[in-house]
Amino acid sequence: GRYRDALALIKKENPFPAVCGRICNMRCEDACTRGRIDRAVSIDAVKKFIAEQDLNAEHRYVPEIVVASNRGRWKEKIAIIGGGPAGLSCAFYLAQMGYYPTVFEKNEKPGGMLTYGVPSYKLEKEVIDAEIEIMKEMGVEIRTGIEVGKDVTIQSLRQEGYKAFYIAIGCQGGKYPGVSNDHAEGTMIAVDFLNEANCGAYRFDDETVVVGGGNVAVDAARVSARSGAKKVTMVCLESRDIMPASKEEIEEALEDGVIIECGWGPKEIIVEDGKAKAVVFKKCTRVFDGNNKFSPLYDENTTITIPATKVIYAIGQEIQWGRLLEGTKVKFWHGDYPVADKLTYQTDEADIFVGGDVYTGPK
Repeated sequence: GRYRDALALIKKENPFPAVCGRICNMRCEDACTRGRIDRAVSIDAVKKFIAEQDLNAEHRYVPEIVVASNRGRWKEKIAIIGGGPAGLSCAFYLAQMGYYPTVFEKNEKPGGMLTYGVPSYKLEKEVIDAEIEIMKEMGVEIRTGIEVGKDVTIQSLRQEGYKAFYIAIGCQGGKYPGVSNDHAEGTMIAVDFLNEANCGAYRFDDETVVVGGGNVAVDAARVSARSGAKKVTMVCLESRDIMPASKEEIEEALEDGVIIECGWGPKEIIVEDGKAKAVVFKKCTRVFDGNNKFSPLYDENTTITIPATKVIYAIGQEIQWGRLLEGTKVKFWHGDYPVADKLTYQTDEADIFVGGDVYTGPK
């Protein structure tokens, strides 16, 4: 019955229990030692329940600000670039330590992929808003509609007195498969599709093909099915037993009427008057090599053709830096990923730190 004490304990490690209770893939329950006796503790459901008590409480729990001195809250200004889970978590804990961090978010609302990626049937937007409201009460300032590198720069923010920057812009871009006509009219990236669907009523009646086998692909397929698509087919390289999407997600997609075709990779998009008409897939004979490295092989002569006037790619995400780091000393490795200390996340520019998917890649 000590719900508030339980919430205080949870929020020591997790600023978003109401969110996690709805969309977490529950890997902690897989590791729970109770599962060796009978079944794991329902950690996910417990967090959701505890957070639910707080969401509906007359006086919500606001974590205590702990300042390790008698001088009051810190005056140093810290800028957090990106208002998604990583950026907001950083803001939450900085506020708890006595800072007044400022979050710069380029979209109209904070929340990042929680707001613009995760479908509303899985995560209600008012739940995200309620969690963020607590952060504001703790002293977090959130400035939306401001893109750093375009509307303001790191240099101009330094001149305003900001002493440190935490960059957590995530992986907002998507990848194309690199096949013939893959940019034809009617094709789009999954994160862009989910963004559009999350920004208002979204209806269409196309025959839809989703390329990819992860949880983002499942989201795109299920949103398509729920938006009125005539037929939704999700096609992936992997066999059903090694698909990246969780078993629960796959089962829910099937319940929504999504057809799943495993073991195929895109070969070309067939177009008519510049518009997508169908997708040709080639048989995938191997996804990983002997070292478990992603290295697909195909039988080019074995193909299937699936009609589609809407084609959604969910085959990977990438970072969209824009001009954000222009004029800084931040170095990169593996293409677009910033080099940073594994413990402190500090880059080669002393006042710039990175975190979240922009550091780890999509996770």
